[in-house]
Amino acid sequence: MTTSFRSECLESVGGGRGPGKCLVIGEVAQTHDGSLGAAHSFIDAIADAGADAVKFQTHIAAEESTPDEPWRVKFSPKDETRFEYWKRMEFTKDEWQGLKAHADERNILFLSTPFSEKAVEMLSAIGMRVWKVASGEIGNLPLLERIAATKDPMILSSGMSDWSELDLAVETVKTNGNRLAVLQCTSAYPCPPERVGLNVLEVLRERYDLAVGLSDHTGSIYAGLAAATLGADVVEVHVTLSREMFGPDVPASLTTTELRQLVEGTRQIERMIGSPVDKDHAGDDLFDLRTIFTKSIVASRALSAGTAIAASDLKLKKPGTGMPAGEIPKLIGQVLKHDVKADEMLSAHHIAS
Repeated sequence: MTTSFRSECLESVGGGRGPGKCLVIGEVAQTHDGSLGAAHSFIDAIADAGADAVKFQTHIAAEESTPDEPWRVKFSPKDETRFEYWKRMEFTKDEWQGLKAHADERNILFLSTPFSEKAVEMLSAIGMRVWKVASGEIGNLPLLERIAATKDPMILSSGMSDWSELDLAVETVKTNGNRLAVLQCTSAYPCPPERVGLNVLEVLRERYDLAVGLSDHTGSIYAGLAAATLGADVVEVHVTLSREMFGPDVPASLTTTELRQLVEGTRQIERMIGSPVDKDHAGDDLFDLRTIFTKSIVASRALSAGTAIAASDLKLKKPGTGMPAGEIPKLIGQVLKHDVKADEMLSAHHIAS
């Protein structure tokens, strides 16, 4: 049997965090705001919530940007330019190594999205073995080829791509033989429900015959749970330690309490989907409950032997240990051979042969 995408990704942490099909990723992005201590706190919080993976972003400003890069949202009172912001978000190789070691200790998969080939080299050197490619890098074929050369599992986010660009990216990775998942994503922060695009999951699955999933920016658990119900292999959500935290991604993030709810809901949904019910036998183990909650045919009044049973002579009352309601039509017109007391259950014993 083919190993699931989640299982293959979690091999690097000894099989991960229990059974399940869907890889649940808690995305920190830049919500640590350049604080190494905060980054470590996120690892613990996301691990405690039960997610499979914690994900950061590895920015090396001079390798990925110019000082002229515009702000998406001008939010920082400290940084005059977006370039300065990226500089402040940089961690050293040793710091990244420490973050990965912390994740390994917590038995949670460590991911960090690289935004340059130099970032790929650094993350590869510290032992990262699953790669997430951001929406804005899908057309960056040199970066894709550099990551694909690792032969490690890859996850592509499609929030800024049309089909032609995504087709080329998928083909580039497939050529190298990497295990691959493609995520539906709408790059809006937060994303309104009507723009989530759950319908795209099946389109991706049919188009590429690959693992698929959702990179969600709604800031609630509902889209992720819906994706799990539709069989998503990956669900990625932004995470914040508090709604009062600083940063542009907080409105599109889940709290760690909500992340726990998402994880628990996803695992329950997987159990439901993986355990089909046969309605003809669904009550086989519920006999005692059926006898308590269902009803039997009883005499509505005292009836004498020789009485031809009319509908008005019958009622349905608990418990359900006697003749069931479906037998009423067969009793109408039958002649009693024994007296029956009011509320006495009728049986074949009472009916003249």
